Amino acid sequence: MPHANDDFSIPKSESWRMFDAISPRYDILNRLLSFGLDIAWRKKMIRFLPDNAGMGLDLSLLDLATGTADVLLALVRRNQNISRAVGIDLADKMLAIGREKIARANLSDKITLAHGDANHIPFEDNAFDAVTIAFGIRNVEDHNLVLREMRRVLKASGWALILEFSLPENKILRGLHLFYLRTVVPLVGGLISGNFRAYRYLNQTIETFPYGDDFCALMEFCGFKKVKAHPLMGGVASIYVGEK
Repeated sequence: MPHANDDFSIPKSESWRMFDAISPRYDILNRLLSFGLDIAWRKKMIRFLPDNAGMGLDLSLLDLATGTADVLLALVRRNQNISRAVGIDLADKMLAIGREKIARANLSDKITLAHGDANHIPFEDNAFDAVTIAFGIRNVEDHNLVLREMRRVLKASGWALILEFSLPENKILRGLHLFYLRTVVPLVGGLISGNFRAYRYLNQTIETFPYGDDFCALMEFCGFKKVKAHPLMGGVASIYVGEK
């Protein structure tokens, strides 16, 4: 597995400050740099919600590192069984944009955003049917701590859904993808956002993240059952699922 330099110019514990700084351009750059695939990938998460496993109606959902609330909006719009959805993040400027999007979608009665840390989730044990995090777990210092927190707040037989970037196993596709991450993404992202450090940080965190079987092993180590990775676009991203 190729690795970038682990000496990040932005400490992971302070990454929320970076996201606040690029918040005005965050959504448009996500669409541009992923060619719109980020939207499709979030929609794919819906097939793994616990109601599809026979848990029934009135689902409660928690989204960590929720940012501008794209995950919550995608899932709530497409699953009428979600009666309560909460998103937490440390980046308040991102949350402000998310609240505006939720209001425009007329979903303020179902979706709530709050300042909160994925390392110390501010909810009691056994509180949610599903906990999600998209493109956020690679930004935390201790993956195991966050995974254990996710499991703690899940109800019995609840599911963790994790969408994260990964690297393709195919050598040609991986080489092309790494070229894109190391050259195109920092250049385009930096020019549009005005923050070159933020989009250099992106490829560094992707290349050092323990994706695939390695991440599945971490989930199992933290107590999850029926863990499985679902690669997307040949492994450019993956959805990881695990049951409490």
